[in-house]
Amino acid sequence: MSGYLQELTLRLSVGASRLSPEFRSRHADWLRLRQRDDGGFAGREGESDPYYSSFALRTLWLLDELDPPTAEAAGIFLRRRMRQRDSIVDLMSLIFGAAILEMASGVVVISDEDHQWRDNVAALLADLRTDDGGFAKTPEGRAGSTYQTFLSVLCYELMEVPVPDVDGLLRFLASQQQPDGGYREIRVAKRAGVNPTAAAIGSLKTLGRLDPAQQADTIEFLLEMQSDEGGLTANTRIPFADLLSSCTGLITLVDLGAGSRIDAPRLQRYADSMQREGGFVGFELDQTPDVEYTFYGVATLSLLQTLDL
Repeated sequence: MSGYLQELTLRLSVGASRLSPEFRSRHADWLRLRQRDDGGFAGREGESDPYYSSFALRTLWLLDELDPPTAEAAGIFLRRRMRQRDSIVDLMSLIFGAAILEMASGVVVISDEDHQWRDNVAALLADLRTDDGGFAKTPEGRAGSTYQTFLSVLCYELMEVPVPDVDGLLRFLASQQQPDGGYREIRVAKRAGVNPTAAAIGSLKTLGRLDPAQQADTIEFLLEMQSDEGGLTANTRIPFADLLSSCTGLITLVDLGAGSRIDAPRLQRYADSMQREGGFVGFELDQTPDVEYTFYGVATLSLLQTLDL
């Protein structure tokens, strides 16, 4: 694992090391109990899949709690899923989960000799490329998705394969930016959102093309999304904050060199309020913690610890 994801993960790990041992062990114990018999992790229902498994492994690694039995069982699950044809979201999760296991535990899921699998992923990414320069959610898609473009760029980075036609991708990202500084998810969207904005800035940073000086309006857009609750809302029409937007918005502000401008005490109180005895919920009215939101909660609280770095 290198580049954008490595830098982010290391920053989060530094922050997580400043959290209390009780916090780390409590949420790690809860996560380990979510592991299924097949070695994978699932959402609130359904079978294990790479998406939730990646979030669980990433969170356990941040908490310095990815023990050998958990890692080895997860490796068996991920190797089994390599034989299936998954969506790009699951493929990216599989690649990232494999990178975490190898770095943190020495468990090898994808070997350097597995060229066919890498070629298949590259072929799928090529099928997702659209005429506007972005990447669609499915091969049948006609228009690029900002989030899907981010995932695709990360896949190329994790596979250490150059992104084709970077100039076309940059034009696509520029076309997604709105007058308020935020970015929209698809071209028919009527307003910008925090998460597509995070995806656009993440793509630019991964490509080495991010110039924070040119993103002043984006910074202001994100700061305005902090609600009275303390967390960030998904867009201007959503009346309540959520943990996903709070996490991705904070990551983006840090990437833009503006993390210190967020009202950190209010955001910390909001993230703390999403905690349960184990795990995190996604928003105020949510009742059930899950693996994905637990990552967002741990990541938000961890990143807040680093704002003085």
